[in-house]
Amino acid sequence: MDTKKAVLFDLDGTLIDTASDFIRIIRLMCDKYDYPCPLDSQIREQVSAGSRAMVQLMFGNTADFNDDKLAAYRQEFLDLYEADICVDSRLFEGLDELLTTLEQRSIPWGIVTNKPRYLAQTLLDRLNLSKRCAVLVCPDDVEHTKPSPEPMFLACNALNIAAKDCIYVGDHLRDIQAGNAANMLTVAVKYGYLSADDKANLQAWQADIVVDTPKDLVDMILSYI
Repeated sequence: MDTKKAVLFDLDGTLIDTASDFIRIIRLMCDKYDYPCPLDSQIREQVSAGSRAMVQLMFGNTADFNDDKLAAYRQEFLDLYEADICVDSRLFEGLDELLTTLEQRSIPWGIVTNKPRYLAQTLLDRLNLSKRCAVLVCPDDVEHTKPSPEPMFLACNALNIAAKDCIYVGDHLRDIQAGNAANMLTVAVKYGYLSADDKANLQAWQADIVVDTPKDLVDMILSYI
């Protein structure tokens, strides 16, 4: 087993459980516009797909829905989220201890996310993770986002570590595609924001490793450092 020199994470649904804040905002908007609110489980499944997918889940089946409304609703959604970005969001259980262990062993960890930088940075600030995070790569930083390997290589360059010496952890197909394209050790987390179809077809993602729980992820990473 090759020892790894850095660990990179996707953000929502992998390192941080942010779904509760999105659920709260969707409920507020559905109440405001008198739309039926999706189930919490349906919302969770769309978090990693981004704000557009969550807004489409809220309003996509209405007869009067159009692209202009989607854009307006999406902006309102993002504004509400920015204003109260970390009411209920938390690191997944056991991952704070994992980050501490990595730091104690001088193993840098970072984040490669498709979340806009202004939101990702604010979330990390609120959780007191900004100074601990060795690198943060967001869509603002690259020409091509995940599933392109470009953000993965950018993170590795910032750490001065070869991509093959990094672990990348994610809960979406594009995470694994990007990590595989960069020749990283890829880990898919089943505890993330996966749909039932995703879980049923997870082997098709071709992740090097699949873990069921945050504890399994901790144990797996510690075995590689």
